[in-house]
Amino acid sequence: MEIIHIYHTNDLHSHFEHWPRIQAFLSKRKNWHGEAGDEVYLFDIGDHIDRFHPYSDATMGKGNIELLNQAEYSAITIGNNEGITFPFKALDEMYEQAAFPILAANLYYPNGTRPAWAKPHTIFTTKTGTRIGLIGLTVFYEHLYQLLGWKLTDPIVELRQQIDELQDKTDVLILLSHLGINDDEEIARDFPELDVILGAHTHHVLHEGKMINNSLVCAAGKYGQFVGHVILELDKGTIEKRKAVLYDANELPELAGEKDTVSGFFKEGKNLLQEKVVDLSDPISADSFKESPLSSLLCDALREWCEADCAFLNAGLLLDGLKKGTVTRYDLLEICPHPINPCTVLISGQELKEVILETTEERWPHLQLRGLGFRGVVMGVFIYSGITFKHQHQQAEIYIGEEKINPDKIYKLAIPDMFTFGRFFPAIFRSTSKQYFLPEFMRDLLEWKLRKSYLSN
Repeated sequence: MEIIHIYHTNDLHSHFEHWPRIQAFLSKRKNWHGEAGDEVYLFDIGDHIDRFHPYSDATMGKGNIELLNQAEYSAITIGNNEGITFPFKALDEMYEQAAFPILAANLYYPNGTRPAWAKPHTIFTTKTGTRIGLIGLTVFYEHLYQLLGWKLTDPIVELRQQIDELQDKTDVLILLSHLGINDDEEIARDFPELDVILGAHTHHVLHEGKMINNSLVCAAGKYGQFVGHVILELDKGTIEKRKAVLYDANELPELAGEKDTVSGFFKEGKNLLQEKVVDLSDPISADSFKESPLSSLLCDALREWCEADCAFLNAGLLLDGLKKGTVTRYDLLEICPHPINPCTVLISGQELKEVILETTEERWPHLQLRGLGFRGVVMGVFIYSGITFKHQHQQAEIYIGEEKINPDKIYKLAIPDMFTFGRFFPAIFRSTSKQYFLPEFMRDLLEWKLRKSYLSN
């Protein structure tokens, strides 16, 4: 019997708290299996990088690639945090020093050619001659990739093509899928040629995997909480037995100096982000639960940058204010760490009024938010630019600019892009006229506005 060990991680999102012990664990296991004569492979399934962390932001992701090199990963695929939170040039150069193949079968340049650093598949051959085919796919955010200068194709169409190409050339087929649990399960039902699907994106946890059709579907949660392990037992190239387990990173041995290593990543990133933005003669305060100077400044920046009629955002986007003195790029990352982009939506006055009234509801300020790029704690109150409430005849009337809102007029509303994703405002979600601004984050708009407003001072 031939035994193949596959270790997998996914959705680390630059949470390095357990990375030193994960790397030590993988190194120990690799040596252990090697001494036993078994094959061992290490795979990452995307979103290893998250620009909320100064090390990842300052190095444009290259620091994360160096960590994967040091851990001797065998292959990876990319997630949406690698794909759509970096400018085109940064992603195109990110993997220049990678010591492993990057598998992204559905990623192309606009002219239809593949980046030199990305392969649709690869084949590993074990000592006994077993051929392991590996395919990588990333989540189908076609429009957002297009805005950044990339072409993304339907992952299911690409998967069919790759399986057809590999089926006669391999004995084992594995998919690195940054598509999410629903797609993984559907793929398992529709593509019995796949032996193992290693999943990501939706942060799901499958402690012992899940057999669907012929595929063992696996995933290891998020933030380095778990390390996945798949064991394949083969007889003459045919899988006879397969098993999946997860190891809790909290239960792995703590390394000497681990906390210093983790804090070292943070300090290195912070040092690299010391570029001055402006000098402030006075502090600018921020408050999640009431209108404040910095949140108003950011909302004005959003409206002006997007050349919109009006704008709103949630005050919880700002985690703190700015102190008197020099403001650096690190300071802006610290108070606004979200990979959230500005966006505009065309909306009728009638629908806009409905949305604005919804923003005044009492449920928002203390609402705890997870996902959608938000890296804060609470939603906070809503802040407006170009939108005012005037009380007339004991009623509050809404004005856009100097004019009372016209129910029949079409307005351009600027918002953080997370409000377009359907969870919050149905009228915004329904609009078919949305424009996303990439690669700018909200903190980039804040930097632009600060330089515009204070640099002369």
